[in-house]
Amino acid sequence: MTNRLGSCFVAAPTAILASVVNAALALTLALPMAAAAQDGASGPEPARWESRHSIVMGGETVTYDAVVGSIILRDQSDAATAELFYTAYLRVGAGQGNRPIVFAYNGGPGSASFWLHMGIMGPKRVVTPNVGQQAPPPYPLEDNQYTLLDKADIVMIDPVGTGFSRPAGEAEGADFWGVDEDAASLTQFIRRFLSETNRWNSPRYLLGESYGTTRSAVLARHLQNANIDLNGIVLVSAVLDFNTILFPPGADIPYIVNVPSYAITAAYLDALPGGAPTDLAAFMAEVEAWAVTDYATTLIAGSAVDPAQRARVLDQMHRYTGLSPEYLDRNDLRVTAPEFEKELLRDRGLVVGRLDARFTGPTGDPTETTPGHDPQSTAISSAYTSAFNAYVRGELGYDGDREYVPSGMARPWNWDRGGNIGFGLPGIPNVAPDLAEALTRNPNLEVLLVNGIYDLATPYFAAVWTMDHMGLPSDLRDNIERADFAAGHMMYVEQSLLPQWKSTLDAFIDRTSGRRPAS
Repeated sequence: MTNRLGSCFVAAPTAILASVVNAALALTLALPMAAAAQDGASGPEPARWESRHSIVMGGETVTYDAVVGSIILRDQSDAATAELFYTAYLRVGAGQGNRPIVFAYNGGPGSASFWLHMGIMGPKRVVTPNVGQQAPPPYPLEDNQYTLLDKADIVMIDPVGTGFSRPAGEAEGADFWGVDEDAASLTQFIRRFLSETNRWNSPRYLLGESYGTTRSAVLARHLQNANIDLNGIVLVSAVLDFNTILFPPGADIPYIVNVPSYAITAAYLDALPGGAPTDLAAFMAEVEAWAVTDYATTLIAGSAVDPAQRARVLDQMHRYTGLSPEYLDRNDLRVTAPEFEKELLRDRGLVVGRLDARFTGPTGDPTETTPGHDPQSTAISSAYTSAFNAYVRGELGYDGDREYVPSGMARPWNWDRGGNIGFGLPGIPNVAPDLAEALTRNPNLEVLLVNGIYDLATPYFAAVWTMDHMGLPSDLRDNIERADFAAGHMMYVEQSLLPQWKSTLDAFIDRTSGRRPAS
C-alpha cells in the first residue's frame, strides 16, 4: 500500500541538530570542483572499464553504457586519500545533461552495494526464491525489467572499505569510517562525478538501504553545504534514530515501536492464539494504536503501574504477539527483537529471520535467548555474492586484481558526532534532525519511505514513528510519502513485489523531476 504521510505526522518540539562541521567536511568543501586531478597530483590513476549493452523494457529497447570505474578522492594539498569505485549505467542518446540520476548504496555500515545492485537497481538481477534457501550454484541471472534505467541513470557506489574501494596514500580507513566522515567522502565523490560526466543540471536522487538511509540523511546536509540540492531521497528499510532499534536498559520507545512488527510476524507464521487476521491492514492499524496508547502507558508507568492494567496489557500482548503469558510476565512486558526471533517458534525448534521474518531456520542451541544466525541472510548471501562477482568480471569486463569486499572491513565505525546530547556524551545516533534540516533548507526536496513490514532489523513502525517526530511544519510533512511492502528488509528479493517497486519508484521520479509519464 502506498499513502502520503503528511496528514498523520505529529510535530515534536525537538530542536534541529546543530550543523556538524568536522575536518573531513572542511576538506571536502575546500577541494576544487574540477573532476581531473591537478597537474603533478600524486596517487593512483582513476580506473575505468566501459561496455555497451541493451535491455528491452516494456517493448522498448534501452541502450546503455555500463562503467565500472573509480574516482580519486583528494585532500586540501591535492594528495590522494582514497580510490572510490562505482558502477554506473548511463542510457545512450537520452539527453543525459538533464536526465535524472540516482546515486545508490547499501548500508552496514560497511556493506558494499551489491545487494541493491543485483536485487533491483541494475539491468541484471540474480534470481532467488521468494522465501527459502537458494539452490547451490550456478545462480541464474536475468534481465531486470524493473530497473529504473528507463527513467534515470544509475550510479551504484561502494564506499571506502567496501567493494573495490580502498584508502590511498597516507590515508587510513578510519578517515572514512564514521557518520560524518563517510558522508564527507561521498559528497566529494558526487561533486567529482557530476563534473566528470557534465551532469550538474540533472535531477539528483539518493537511494540507500538500511544504514544507507542513515547515510542519506547526513549526506543530504553535506551536499547542501556544498551547494548541491537534491530532488528526492528514497529511504529503503530506514533507520534514522537508533534509539528505536536498540534496547538499552530503561528505554521504553524501542519496545513500543517494535511490537507491531512482532504482531505481523506472528500472524504470518500462524502463531497467534486467535488465528491469523482476515484484514492485515486493519490489524496493523489496531496494533499500532494499542502500542502507542495502552502498551506505552503501561511501560512508562514502570513498577508503579496498576496491577489490573498490567494484567490486561499482558493478555492483549499475548493475543497480538503469540508469546506466552508466562514469558511476557517474566520479561516484564519487554521483549527485544532478538529475543522475539528466538522465542516465537521455540516449541517448533525454529528461529525467525531478522532481515525477513518470513524466513525461519533451525533454532540451534535451545538454551540461548537470542538467535545464532539469521535464516534470511543464510539463505541468499551466497547467491548475491557469487552472482555479482561473475557479472562484474564476465559481462562488465572488470579484470583488475582486487577482490570485491562485500562487508566487514569498515571497522571500527565512529558514531560520535561531537557530544550532541551535552556533557560531552555522544549519545545514541539520531540523524533524523539532519533530514529535517535538509527538508527545511530545501522545501522542494521530497522523501519516499519504503518499508518491508516483515523487517525486524529496521521495523516499519519505528521508521514511521521517527518521521512523526522530526518537528516538521505541516507543509513539509507532506513532502514525505510512505510505501509499505509485504516483505522484509530487502523487499526486492520477492519476485511478486517487483512491479510494486517499479511503479512506486517511477511515479516518485516522474513527480519530483518535473517529468510526466507518457500518455
